Amino acid sequence: MRNLLICCIALWAVTAIAQNKQVLYGLEDIPQSLLLNPGAKVFQKKHYGIPFLSQIHFNAGSSGVSAYDIFGNSGEDINTKIRNKIFELKNTDFFTATEQLELISFGWRNKKDIYFSGGIYQELDFITYFPRDLAILAWEGNRDYLNYEFDLGEISTTGDLLTVYHFGINKAVSKKLTVGARIKLYSSMFNFRSTNNRGTFVSRLGDGDVNIYEHTVENANVKVETSGYAPLRELDGANEVTSEILGRAFFGGNFGLGVDIGATYDFTDKLSGSASFLDVGAIFHSKDVETYEASGSYTLDGIELIFPPLADGQSTIPYYDDLTDEIEEAIPVDTLHNSYSQFRPVKFNASLKYSFGRPTDGRDDCDCRGMDKSIVRSQAVGVQYYSIFRPKGPQMAGTLFYYRRFYNFLAAKATYTVDSYSYSNVGLGLVADIGAVNFYIAADNLLRLENIAKANSISLQLGFNIKIDQE
Repeated sequence: MRNLLICCIALWAVTAIAQNKQVLYGLEDIPQSLLLNPGAKVFQKKHYGIPFLSQIHFNAGSSGVSAYDIFGNSGEDINTKIRNKIFELKNTDFFTATEQLELISFGWRNKKDIYFSGGIYQELDFITYFPRDLAILAWEGNRDYLNYEFDLGEISTTGDLLTVYHFGINKAVSKKLTVGARIKLYSSMFNFRSTNNRGTFVSRLGDGDVNIYEHTVENANVKVETSGYAPLRELDGANEVTSEILGRAFFGGNFGLGVDIGATYDFTDKLSGSASFLDVGAIFHSKDVETYEASGSYTLDGIELIFPPLADGQSTIPYYDDLTDEIEEAIPVDTLHNSYSQFRPVKFNASLKYSFGRPTDGRDDCDCRGMDKSIVRSQAVGVQYYSIFRPKGPQMAGTLFYYRRFYNFLAAKATYTVDSYSYSNVGLGLVADIGAVNFYIAADNLLRLENIAKANSISLQLGFNIKIDQE
C-alpha cells in the first residue's frame, strides 16, 4: 500500500496541470484571444490557423506539492518527505491536467463588420482532490487512530477527453462596446466522474469476544460513472486503445452543447474593461456508459481461526475467500448502465486595462486600426481575474500585467499571478507578425527556470497563424 501511495504522489507531483491562460487573455494581437473572450477586439480582416500548430497549450502544476519537495536532493529520506507532505496537504488541495491542441482555426470579417470565427480543438481535462484521510490510513495504518472516522467522501475526481467544434460571432456594436458569442458542440471520447461520495471507516475497541478491535465501514456510498471505458477493456495493447479513442474524435462519442459569451467596453480612450464566461453547457452521456456503485455498511470484529485435525482429512478453511464474500454481500458493487449528464467546468475571466503611450499601427495622423476605429496605444497595464468552477468550489487567480508594443511587428506581455499554486508566478508572452505570419509563445513561472522541479506550476502556449490585417 505504501508503494502504491508513493507512485500516486510522485505522479501528482510531476504531471498535475492547471487551466488559466493569464498571458494570452486580452492579448488581442493573436486570433486565439477570441477563444478566451468572444467579445475581444478584433483588428485583422481574416485569419487562418496553421493546422495542428495554431494553438498548442500545456500547463503543469499542483496546489500543495512540487516535484522538488519529493525528489529534491535535500538530504532528507524520501519516506520522511512523503509523510510530511501527506500531513501538510489538505483535502481541498488538488491536482489537475488540461491540454489543448487546435486542429483547425479560421475567421473573417463580412461587409456588415461582423467577425465570424470557428474551428476544432481537442481538449483533455482532469482533476482529482487529495484524499487526505485515506492517504494517512494507507501510510500510517489505523493503530494510532482509534475512533477516528476516515472520510470516504474525500474521494473526488473527474476526467474528460473530448473534441470541440465551435463557431462564433464578434461585433463592435458601438465605438465603446464590442460583444461576442460562440456556440460549441462537444464530442466526448472518454469520461469518468466520482464526486459526492460519502461514508466513513473507523476502528473502535470491541467487546473482546473475538477481537479487541472492531473495524467498520459505515454508510458507504461510492460511485464511479464512466462513458467510453467499457469497450476499451476488450482491446489488446496501447495501439488498439489509442486507435479506438481517436476514432471517436469526429462525432463518434457522446455529445453536448455549450456557449461562450464575452464583451469589451471602453470607458474612455485609455481605460477599458472586459469579461467572459466560457463553456456554459453540458455533455450528455448515453453511449458505452457504465456506473460502478458500492453502498452499505460492514463491521469486522476479527476472524476466529479454526485448525481442523489433520487426521480428519479436512482442508484449511478459506478465511480470505469467506471474508471477501461477506464484504461483497454487505457492500455490493453494482454495475449500472444509466445515462448521465455532465456540466462543463464554467470559466470566468475579467480584466481592467489602462492604456498609455503613443498610438501605434504605422500611421502618422491617427491610429484607426480596426473597423471600430478604436485607438491602440503602445503600452498598457491592468489587472485580471480568473475562476473555474470545480467539484469542491471555484479555483481563482489574480494577475497584474504590463503590455508593450515595441514595433508594428513585435509585442510582449508580462504577468504576475497569485493563485492556488504560487504567490510569485511571473509570465511572459511574445507576439511577432512577420508579413502575414503571426507567431506567439507564452510561458509562466519564469523565476523557476533555473530549477523547474521547484515550481508548483509551469505553462507553455505557442502557435502559428496566417493573419491578414485591415487595408
